[in-house]
Amino acid sequence: MTKPLDLIFKPLTAALFFCFFHLLATAQQPNDAQFAVTVCGNSDFSLNVGGIGTQELSNSNTCGSFENNSIWLKVNIATAGTLAFTLTPGSTNINEDYDFFIFGPNVSSGNIGQAIRCSTTNPAAANQGNNLTGMNSTSTETSEGPGTDGDSFVSEIDVLVGESYFIVIDRPVGNSPFSIIWTGTATFPDAPSNPLITDQSSTSLPSIEVCDNIAPFNDNITEFDLTTLTQDIINGESDVVVTYHSSESDANINTDALGNVFTNTASNQDIYVRIENTTTGCFIINDMTLTVSALTTFNTPTDYETCDDDLDGDDQNGLSTFDFNLKSQEIISGIVGANYNISYYLTQANAENATSALPNNYTNSTPTPTEIFVRIQDMDSGCIGYTSFNISVNPMPIANDVSLLQCDEDGIPEGFTTFNLAEISDAVTGADPNSTIEYYLSMLDAENQNNAIDVSPFDNFFNPQIIYTRVTNPSTGCINFSQISLEVSTTVSNNASLELCDTDGTEDGFMAFNLTEANDIVLAFSPTGLDLVYYETYEDALLETNPLGATFTNTMPYNQTIFGRVENMNACYGISEIELTVFALPNIETEFETLYCLNSFPETITLDGGIIGDSPSNYYYKWSTGENTSEIQIDAPGTYNVRVSNTNGCFKERSITVLPSNIATISSIEVVDGSQNNSISIFADESSEGDYEYAIDNIDGPYQESSTFTNVQPGLYTVYIRDKNDCGIVEDLVSVIGFPKFFTPNNDDVNDYWQVYGVSEQFQPNTSIYIFDRYGKLLTEINPLSSGWDGTYNGVEMPTSDYWFKVKLEDGRTFTSHFTLKR
Repeated sequence: MTKPLDLIFKPLTAALFFCFFHLLATAQQPNDAQFAVTVCGNSDFSLNVGGIGTQELSNSNTCGSFENNSIWLKVNIATAGTLAFTLTPGSTNINEDYDFFIFGPNVSSGNIGQAIRCSTTNPAAANQGNNLTGMNSTSTETSEGPGTDGDSFVSEIDVLVGESYFIVIDRPVGNSPFSIIWTGTATFPDAPSNPLITDQSSTSLPSIEVCDNIAPFNDNITEFDLTTLTQDIINGESDVVVTYHSSESDANINTDALGNVFTNTASNQDIYVRIENTTTGCFIINDMTLTVSALTTFNTPTDYETCDDDLDGDDQNGLSTFDFNLKSQEIISGIVGANYNISYYLTQANAENATSALPNNYTNSTPTPTEIFVRIQDMDSGCIGYTSFNISVNPMPIANDVSLLQCDEDGIPEGFTTFNLAEISDAVTGADPNSTIEYYLSMLDAENQNNAIDVSPFDNFFNPQIIYTRVTNPSTGCINFSQISLEVSTTVSNNASLELCDTDGTEDGFMAFNLTEANDIVLAFSPTGLDLVYYETYEDALLETNPLGATFTNTMPYNQTIFGRVENMNACYGISEIELTVFALPNIETEFETLYCLNSFPETITLDGGIIGDSPSNYYYKWSTGENTSEIQIDAPGTYNVRVSNTNGCFKERSITVLPSNIATISSIEVVDGSQNNSISIFADESSEGDYEYAIDNIDGPYQESSTFTNVQPGLYTVYIRDKNDCGIVEDLVSVIGFPKFFTPNNDDVNDYWQVYGVSEQFQPNTSIYIFDRYGKLLTEINPLSSGWDGTYNGVEMPTSDYWFKVKLEDGRTFTSHFTLKR
């Protein structure tokens, strides 16, 4: 049965390529018969397989398989018996599949013949409980597989002394290594021994511990020379070869030997020693541990900072002296019994080579920061370590001597006044933002940092007086000192005033003043080159705090005094008062609207300046008509403007809009009558310029906005149009034709006659009215201007009944309907 191709090839495609390339690029590998690993002394193996080398299993009765990832073993029989083994994959995953093939006896690598045993059973396909394989005494078959065929074990082989066999271990599926245990009775030639191991139950040589003596001394990497150890193991035997390997697998297959002289790759590294008898090919594997340690038992020094000084005549050149003894004490602090030689260097190479060491009292010659490299050698063990730290020379803070001249403006010219020492801080420190200043009355106090004085305010008690500063850079701790000379001046400058009308749109007594407009007045007759700065209060001006900008809005309404400080190179020359005044504007009604009735022309109306709460005679007027009186007379619509000014020259503009209005002209009246919902619509002439409202039948109203009246009863009416602006009322008569539904001719003076409503001498006087009974008999024709029909026919009262009428109006309209006569 053929093993499924996917189980054979797919998982190993990449591995096959890699291992094939690796075979070409590195030492010989035991995946070919000619490089087979010789098995000696019934030793067990722990190996890995990778690659196939040359494919040697074609047409060799190998249970339907061939080399995928293989390793070749060669066993030489020292005593007769049975050859059997159990192979255990490193992974218990049932899909991890190992096969094997056995050739012999006594075949050569170039002519292996046919396999005498083979197993290519796939443990997963055969539903096995594990993935072990091999030969044992209970199996009877000599071959099995591929795929589901078999249980992965075949029968053991009876072997004789002097015979040799090739065992090919192959891994078609998986990637774990394997171990192999020999379970037969036959034995293999004895392996060589290591004379340095007296306890034969052990395979380990004593560990080798050395100091890291190759720069950079702290990576735990150094060079090992095992030549002497090799000679000690060979012990004069001519057929023994010793090689060193970084893995047990490399030692087993004798590949990638390290050589007698090599460099370790880890501070604690296990090395495997292969001791091989070249006559028999047998070998043993010993192991040992290489330990490389660096000198780390020391304290890492902190960076070393000092302040620049003037010992070389310059406290700003960045040069100073460093005492490295302080660093040496720091390095060994707390380390009992330390016997170290500590030296200092400017480069790492110098520290590694111990050349050009620096003196312990070292003065830098180049700008810092500078890295200093430290070589530390344990004089007892010889181990060497190194570290580093930075040295830095922090600049001395600038502390300039400054003179401060202040004004004596308190009215008593005795030379004593108030100073703001803080305002000269930039002059003292050169405007360094990283400096702080303290002020003292004596140099001794400044040096000892005792009795610091307040900087603002400070009242001098000598004139002149010396104050001492202590300037500190908080981040470096470096300090410097200077002197301040205080002197009081008695010179004066001019006062000034600025006046504005309250024209910013908010009449509240506040305005933005351009203070520079006072400069010429304040500085008049003063020396040239003076500086002028404005302050809101006298104290601010004296102490030079809270200076005002060129534009200042007063903080007290209408009247406020501020102060101008005049200086000559920061020396006070004088403090002036500047009076700021905001004048109120005239209180007027700025916008006004009125009407002029065109129908009243040439009558006039009066316009005034709109003064509120004051006499109009207190103001000046300039009208757009050219008049300058408080009132003017006009007789035409339009826009009239007037500028109203007060005695301070502040003014406001008043605009009066005179709108036209006029009594209405009725252009037409539309009547809808003779219906269930009679209406009257009144139309004013389009040329009418008024704003109108309408009433019917009563000149006093009520008036309405709409010009149409609905649900009007039949009859005669007077309609009215009234101008809302009181320019007048016009009226007209109107007739609404209608017909009573009934009448009651019983002489009670209520509905005693039937007549058409809305007919009069003015409206439809030539109307024809005919009365019929229900059978169409003409009973009468009534005069439209008379009282109407009294309900009789030839003097005889007609009975209660419905009667018909036909009305022909003078305007040509005809109406026919009926009404009821009730008795």
